[in-house]
Amino acid sequence: MLQLFNTLTGRKEEFHPLEPGIVRMYVCGDTVYDYCHIGHARSKIAFDIVRRYLAFSGYRVTFVRNITDIDDKIIKRAAENRESVQTLTQRFIDAMHEDYDRLGILRPDFEPKATGHIPSIIAMTRTLIDKNYAYVATNGDVMYSVSAFAEYGQLSGRQLGDLRAGARVAIDEAKRDPLDFVLWKQAKPGEPSWPSPWGEGRPGWHIECSAMTLDLLGTRFDIHGGGLDLKFPHHENEIAQSCAATGDRFATYWMHNGFVNVDNEKMAKSVGNFFLIRDVLNSGRVRDPEVLRFFLLSSHYRGPINYSLTQIEQADAALSRLYTALRDIEPAANHEPGDATRRFKAAMDDDFNTPDAVAALQTLAGEINRARANAPQVAATLAAELRHLGSVLGVLQSSPDAFLRKSASAGSEAPGGDAAIEQLIAARQAARKARNFKESDRIRDELAAAGVVLEDKPDGSTTWRRA
Repeated sequence: MLQLFNTLTGRKEEFHPLEPGIVRMYVCGDTVYDYCHIGHARSKIAFDIVRRYLAFSGYRVTFVRNITDIDDKIIKRAAENRESVQTLTQRFIDAMHEDYDRLGILRPDFEPKATGHIPSIIAMTRTLIDKNYAYVATNGDVMYSVSAFAEYGQLSGRQLGDLRAGARVAIDEAKRDPLDFVLWKQAKPGEPSWPSPWGEGRPGWHIECSAMTLDLLGTRFDIHGGGLDLKFPHHENEIAQSCAATGDRFATYWMHNGFVNVDNEKMAKSVGNFFLIRDVLNSGRVRDPEVLRFFLLSSHYRGPINYSLTQIEQADAALSRLYTALRDIEPAANHEPGDATRRFKAAMDDDFNTPDAVAALQTLAGEINRARANAPQVAATLAAELRHLGSVLGVLQSSPDAFLRKSASAGSEAPGGDAAIEQLIAARQAARKARNFKESDRIRDELAAAGVVLEDKPDGSTTWRRA
């Protein structure tokens, strides 16, 4: 039985979807005003694996991930670039898709944009006003009245009194309460805007997710996910809006992934210590995008993970060992789930414990290596199992030779590329046949200096991989 940690209750719970066999899931997406960084990748990969494992377990999953394509940062960046908001956001949506596709992150079933749900946002705002959960402030903005929602703080565990004590409000603040937040903002001159009962304006950030979940998943759904930084105030505010507007419970299970840290400090654009996905993948320091994905899933999704080149190299080495086990073996067409599958499922059923799931793959790789010489059919069956389980984590989907022959570090390419390497290997084999071991060793050393590792087989053939 799958158990997941529910942030709402603060404990692991057995997973029971609202409808047997069907899972409806919403994950907060990106605000598209810049390129995506490794912190974004960590969250998207974590919930991509949740989605994949639910499907592996037999559920029919509807997966929604939104795009925020209108907010203060977007408007500011578009003005700085002297381009339209639409041009800016589409450019970064395209870049986001490119980055996530390279990392093997599946596209969502629905990817709604805030600007595509303006009527629903206005309708929900009107409902909240009618139910006395919201009001029109003196500056024309529509504000949510936090004090009107008795259960505010249930997700984050924060008390209204403590929150107010830490709030600083300007003398001319239009809010009735320093904790109230905006649902509909009056437009400033030159800003994108839409007509509403309260004048030309645009949605606040929090209301968009409430409106989109209502449109696509209904008043109640199974799983809501996002980064730990969204738990308060964004997700807390979503609960307040949605529950007040619909009278339903909103999401049953809340899941939050931990941060990516650099020198033990959260990676963030606001801090300036972030690494863009595309910069990392194009740096020459990562053999394949799967290495970055493998690094990010090698730690439990709820905990922090520290990003460093050393950690990337360790992930590369671990993933390379799995690919090496698959090398020169044609996976069987079919296989029966074995002990490795049972260990894998036990790990994933325990709140998506990917480190233990990876350990099950590593054990399976060892079994393949032991069977390849004396029991090739067994090795082929185990290889099929390893490939299948790897697909649940979104790894081991490349050709082993193609993966292992990619360059793992900048400047390690041998002159002439793969063709030159093959020629040198052929020359070495000729030297060995002629018992010219000095020349054979010289060629091996030359290739080793270029980052190429040779592996001599018992049948006299030689394969190679990048170091």
